[in-house]
Amino acid sequence: MPRSLGTRLRDLPVHRLGAADLAACSDLAQSRGWGREEHKWRLLLTSGQGYGVEAPDRPGTLIGACVLTSYGPLPPTVSGAGLDPGTGAACVGMMLVAERCERQGLGRRLLEHAVAEAGDALLFLYATDNGRPLYERLGFRAAGTVTSLRGRLPASDGESDAADGSAPYVRPATATDLPAVRALDAHAFGADRGQLLDRLPRFADGLVVADAGDGSLRGFGAAWPNGPGGTVVGPVVALDTATAQALVRDLGEHTAGDIRLDIDGRHEGLETWARRHGLEGSCLCTRMIHGSGSGSRPLGDASRRFAPYSVALG
Repeated sequence: MPRSLGTRLRDLPVHRLGAADLAACSDLAQSRGWGREEHKWRLLLTSGQGYGVEAPDRPGTLIGACVLTSYGPLPPTVSGAGLDPGTGAACVGMMLVAERCERQGLGRRLLEHAVAEAGDALLFLYATDNGRPLYERLGFRAAGTVTSLRGRLPASDGESDAADGSAPYVRPATATDLPAVRALDAHAFGADRGQLLDRLPRFADGLVVADAGDGSLRGFGAAWPNGPGGTVVGPVVALDTATAQALVRDLGEHTAGDIRLDIDGRHEGLETWARRHGLEGSCLCTRMIHGSGSGSRPLGDASRRFAPYSVALG
């Protein structure tokens, strides 16, 4: 333990973080090679609850941080369609510890705090190989994977990727689409994250829907900026793989530069398509669920979840 701190790190108090702590969170992320990601941090700190530990020897500097984003139970119209309404869900993201404070109990302290704050909600996170042992010790178990691909999609050649040659009609979303977007997402995600979805039009550079032509939607997707020259495509929610491909293609074609696409491991068809069209990568995260209480129930309809909002939000 660094002598300059003069105390056990796991005994330091955990403080709530807010928008005023944006710079300190960005500094900590940058120090660990994540980049500043201020656009994402601003969303996380205003839509979720940040927790941090301040360095006792450097006032105003964080040595640890994480964000807990909570989602409500399913609305009656969705839970009545055969899904367990449950008690809501919560995602732990942006778990960071300063390099000089690693392996001294600080990460465990933050995660235990987040678990306690989540209460009875189903708690999940996306773990790297380095972080997974800590999460397992605290009762999390593996429940899937996400593969991160990067690159630039080529312009469409006008041919459909659907097996039957049909092409879903993808168009920019309008304000009147938001209720249908929220309903689609609630069924796929298994909890109500409408408040976060309502912020997509302002947060994202692009928000598109796949129009079924009968007044309903077959899916939606978004693309949002994440640092200089970087764009994340997500969330992507769709009724089938062809629709997901059409959404990703449209978003990619309207993005200048490379995109990052985090693909749920259940959707090998989308990953194969993306790699065939120039995206590459081998970065793999494990989706983990807390193994107590309501954590044993399934969350939503995984067949419709192709890409998360981000790995910090699910």
